[in-house]
Amino acid sequence: MKAVFDDRQWNHDPKHFMANGARLANPEQPRRIEVLQNGAKEAGCVFQTPANHGLGPIASLHSAEYLVFLQTIHKRWSRIENASDEVIPNVHPDRRTASYPRSAVGQAGFHQADTSCPIAAGTWEAAYWSAQSAIEGADLMLTGEQAAYVLSRPPGHHAFGDLAGGFCFLNNSGIAAERLLRAGKRPAILDVDVHHGNGTQGIFYDRGDVLTVSIHADPERFYPFFWGHAHERGDGLGRGANLNLPLDRGTGDDTYLKTLDTALERIQAFGTDVLVVALGLDAYENDPLKGLAVTTPGFSRIGAAIAGLGLPTLFVQEGGYLADELGHNLTSFLTGFETA
Repeated sequence: MKAVFDDRQWNHDPKHFMANGARLANPEQPRRIEVLQNGAKEAGCVFQTPANHGLGPIASLHSAEYLVFLQTIHKRWSRIENASDEVIPNVHPDRRTASYPRSAVGQAGFHQADTSCPIAAGTWEAAYWSAQSAIEGADLMLTGEQAAYVLSRPPGHHAFGDLAGGFCFLNNSGIAAERLLRAGKRPAILDVDVHHGNGTQGIFYDRGDVLTVSIHADPERFYPFFWGHAHERGDGLGRGANLNLPLDRGTGDDTYLKTLDTALERIQAFGTDVLVVALGLDAYENDPLKGLAVTTPGFSRIGAAIAGLGLPTLFVQEGGYLADELGHNLTSFLTGFETA
């Protein structure tokens, strides 16, 4: 299987985030790259670097206003007296239609949903090349590959069109799906991260041309809290093109696989001809963010079930944090898909 990664993705090195009122070490660490690369190589992946496809494919989903913010905010923030090394918001508007301030502090609050997406000097470059890697992966699908893996880091599925959040800045899976759509394909996004892909849902919620399906820990008491509930089906032209399948905390392999059957049935019914899998590995039973209880062999079963669709499939890395089995879980997933 071909795989895509660019070394400039190492440049995002967040130090902190807030959880439950405490300032903690950020779990989205660069060392995830090394662990995931080793896991992909163990599954037989051969890495290549992406071409620079420019801002166009990124701007197809993200507003120009937001992209200017991401490119300039750290430099502007650094001019504030006694500012932190990382851009972390401390005030937010009560609605997306609120007025847009000139202040760097105000814009940070407008464009960053929470404190888990700090922006440092290397964040934009890393996010840009993470997205370029996903675009390259989509192009591999368009040139006849049956499967490819993209090591997108930082991840993307919590990023809306003009809003970062949950360690995410650019919606890599969504950008890949849009690339495929504009080339004449009918894509679906299947999100298997333990957290609901709220940014992906938000981008496509009123559209019927890209199906979005997410299996995740029930957000009633789990991030992202406000999105990912079963009644959220899409709006307008998108009604019925969004499927959320929330699971109880601690759900293990067998129930997960039964739920996946429902997701795959919907993907088939959409007439999908290419699948983008937002590949979070944090559903693992010992992941630091603990939500579900999928085992390492369980990831192989999930990969095999997805392979049963017989669709060209692009895997775009989302979550999965530093645990002893992270690389093994990726190997298990990709091997399960390849050998099904």
